[in-house]
Amino acid sequence: MVSRVIPVDPFDLVIFGGTGDLARRKILPGLYRRYCAGQMPEEARIIGAARTEMDSAGYREMVSEAISEFGGKDACDNLDAFLAKLDYVAIDARGETGWAELQQMMAGKDRIEVYYFSVAPGLFGDLAERLQQWGMAGEDSRIVVEKPFGRDLASARALNATLATYFKEQQIYRIDHYLGKETVQNLMAVRFGNMLFEPLWNRQYVDHIQITVAETVGVGGRGEYYDKSGAMRDMVQNHLMQLLCLIAMEPPARFDPDAVRDEKLKVIRALDPVLPHHLVRGQYEAEEGNEEEAPSYRDAVDNPRSRTESFVALKAHISNWRWHGTPFYLRTGKRMVARSSEITVVFKDTPHSIFAEDAGRHRNVLSIRLQPNEGITLGVTIKEPGPGGMRLVDVPLDMTFAEALGPDGGDQVDAYERLIMDVIRGNQTLFMRDDEVEAAWAWTDPIIQGWEARNDVPKPYDSGSAGPTDAGEMMRRDGREWRKVSP
Repeated sequence: MVSRVIPVDPFDLVIFGGTGDLARRKILPGLYRRYCAGQMPEEARIIGAARTEMDSAGYREMVSEAISEFGGKDACDNLDAFLAKLDYVAIDARGETGWAELQQMMAGKDRIEVYYFSVAPGLFGDLAERLQQWGMAGEDSRIVVEKPFGRDLASARALNATLATYFKEQQIYRIDHYLGKETVQNLMAVRFGNMLFEPLWNRQYVDHIQITVAETVGVGGRGEYYDKSGAMRDMVQNHLMQLLCLIAMEPPARFDPDAVRDEKLKVIRALDPVLPHHLVRGQYEAEEGNEEEAPSYRDAVDNPRSRTESFVALKAHISNWRWHGTPFYLRTGKRMVARSSEITVVFKDTPHSIFAEDAGRHRNVLSIRLQPNEGITLGVTIKEPGPGGMRLVDVPLDMTFAEALGPDGGDQVDAYERLIMDVIRGNQTLFMRDDEVEAAWAWTDPIIQGWEARNDVPKPYDSGSAGPTDAGEMMRRDGREWRKVSP
């Protein structure tokens, strides 16, 4: 199976923060891969903009090194042709330096204009204001903003209001790279493109749903930011919330940006408040025998009294007709035993088993793996081969994309590549809307305020484990258990 490549229209892409870590690791190597795939037209231009003083030649050299270091150098033999599309301007987001030069670069071009804000959220308003002042915020211009979209409901509303002063909502693309993953989009195809699953996708047949995003890394160089944020703000409010919405939403009338986002919004607004005993927070300890390379969370953030969580597990309920009474278990953490992102739909037992008790308890489980080894597995119960009676065993029907789709179909496009191309096409389906962001914070804020009022202290857990033991106990109280975190 060979994936189709559909070229986009000519565009100018300005990357504010064009020398930053995200630009070097993801955005620029991803754009090069899209160029090699034939999706980028020859007229396209990419302009890096940052405070760093350098010329265009220096920027091209930096981008060449980034592509070599972070992937894509073997995508094709046209690196020089791609680098020729690059320009650079040294610019001050809060001053006047560089704006006249950028305006001149953008003038007189009849093509799509995209401005990527790969900078701290505190600069979003300044950049939007400068773009309008210098006449670069046209009707067809688009801006891309990275998370975090605020740190609470009040700041999210303020940020949305600021951006809305200079750009219309249909021009604003709030990017969450999780929604660009192939498997996340396949989740919608599996649900709404197959008669097999949708009739079963409700409280009558589903026992519970688990969403796990586990990381093996610690906070690393993000300690100062992370200690003011924590796993709830950094992961649950956005990444896990989006996965929850896609797994729980009603079928939209059509695969249309607003139709899809309307249904996601309904899910968020139907979420019940999270009770204190349905919530576990944790902090990772140092790796035993390797404390210098893998310090504890408090040492990593240089805050011996920190009460910020590096792990969260919670039980959520959605009060609507489809899901009433069906628990959704969400879990995310750092320094865990394996890097894994997985959505698991656990179906109920058969209403009556005709087999003997020693046949065991067997359930159908649909597992959607987002990373690594993206794919979908459905567990079914069959007879164990061989003589000796009716013995049941669970086996997987496995669709690992790299195996099922062959070498061409299995070569998955990075999420940033797909999402940037969607911005250029003007397709907002996989991007968050302003009311969706605010609804997510309206649900998250009381959870955070609750543990702060209770003066909760995160539970310690070993590096390389599955998280605090309390998270497992929360599941056991319900007669359930977490799926094993495995690569």
